[in-house]
Amino acid sequence: MNDNSRRDFLKKTALGTAGFSLGAMAFSPKSYSRILGANDRVNVGIVGFSDRCRGALVPAMQIHAKEMNFQFTAVSDIWSRRRDEAQAFVKEKAGLDIAACRNNDELYDRKDVDAVIISTADFQHALHCKEAVEAGRDAYVEKPFAETMADNRAAKEAVLRTGKIVQVGSQRRSGINYHQAHDFIKAGKFGDIVAVEMTWNVNQPGRWRRPDLVGQIRKEDTDWDRYQMNRPKTDWDPRKYLEFRLFWPYSSGIPGQWMAHQIDTVHWFTDLPHPRSVAANGGIYLWKDGRQNFDTMTAVFDYGPLNDMSKGFQVIYSSRFTNSAGGTKEIYYSNAGELNLDTNKISPNGGLRANQARAMGMQENLLQEMALGEAVKVETGANTGADDMTSAHMRNWMECVRSRKKPNADVMAGYNHSIANIMTTAALRTGQFVTFDEEKQEVLAGGKPFQY
Repeated sequence: MNDNSRRDFLKKTALGTAGFSLGAMAFSPKSYSRILGANDRVNVGIVGFSDRCRGALVPAMQIHAKEMNFQFTAVSDIWSRRRDEAQAFVKEKAGLDIAACRNNDELYDRKDVDAVIISTADFQHALHCKEAVEAGRDAYVEKPFAETMADNRAAKEAVLRTGKIVQVGSQRRSGINYHQAHDFIKAGKFGDIVAVEMTWNVNQPGRWRRPDLVGQIRKEDTDWDRYQMNRPKTDWDPRKYLEFRLFWPYSSGIPGQWMAHQIDTVHWFTDLPHPRSVAANGGIYLWKDGRQNFDTMTAVFDYGPLNDMSKGFQVIYSSRFTNSAGGTKEIYYSNAGELNLDTNKISPNGGLRANQARAMGMQENLLQEMALGEAVKVETGANTGADDMTSAHMRNWMECVRSRKKPNADVMAGYNHSIANIMTTAALRTGQFVTFDEEKQEVLAGGKPFQY
């Protein structure tokens, strides 16, 4: 963003927060200064200098860094190349010389790191979040929050025990149009949700591939054992290091990368913590490049009160890498119409018309057509960049670090989207019907706990 677009964005955000419940987004510098001195700089470390960090997270923080008095001081990355790149990037973008740490032990030994941005491999997010808060640092941690329930439970416990401020990268929770959709549904104006359809389709054979880097990385320039963390130890594999999103158990692929963003809105709009059950299917139908995670999948979720099976609705989620028709969509349906978060419109489309209602002695039931407020287009390209939604989400975290208020996407948002993610992964990998053991907080595939 240039200075003009930054000022326009801040102005629009302020206007949006005046009329809608954007949580801590509306705190002024005066309000957070009562918690943490406005002159007290917040020093931020980078945990994992990834493409996401380079293309979105660092630029998003820099948009607000001067006003909020945040600055980068260090980077931790186990690959020497990424450490060098991070130092050069922050020098170019912020004019700062930051320290380079070979691992997180070195990072957390430093006294000049108050908070961290975590953008490591999918399977590492939860454990790196646990590590950060137990080291006394606040954290912005990318989604998916967790890829197994053991990691999910451990990270949630650590965050709640330490009381640190954690924002999970579920950006939609900081989108103005999503807040307006939430408020419309929670006010009862939409009616009961009867179904939700979600898609995320691209035609990208190179999605999540890094062939050039795979040919350049050397085992001796990184720490393969530390990289694997608690996953089963295997021989060095540069593809699983750099193209981890294609390989289980380093990533679930589509469920963790894309579905986690979208399914999170269901939990938020309904206050339901997770699906009651999931059935799913998928396969590697076209891009047969050695990947283990599917290039196409469909999942069907049953949602509703956990103690009342007479109420509920279905969510149908589909995604493919092989044809982009349909793009990225989230459409909520009630008996009276639809709420479409692709067009950002509420309409009577599909609602109960007079002729059909009359035949059953019922009244017509139709929503009035209206537009949701200012929308942010969610790009499906390889890197969304520091778009307004990423910027708003990062700012919310920065404000909450100062105010100690709950972020828009707190640890429970991450915990719950991870349950849906893990349930879907279990259904895809086992081919079985998947449920959730509420007492043990465990995903069950065919009645047995889902493991690697």
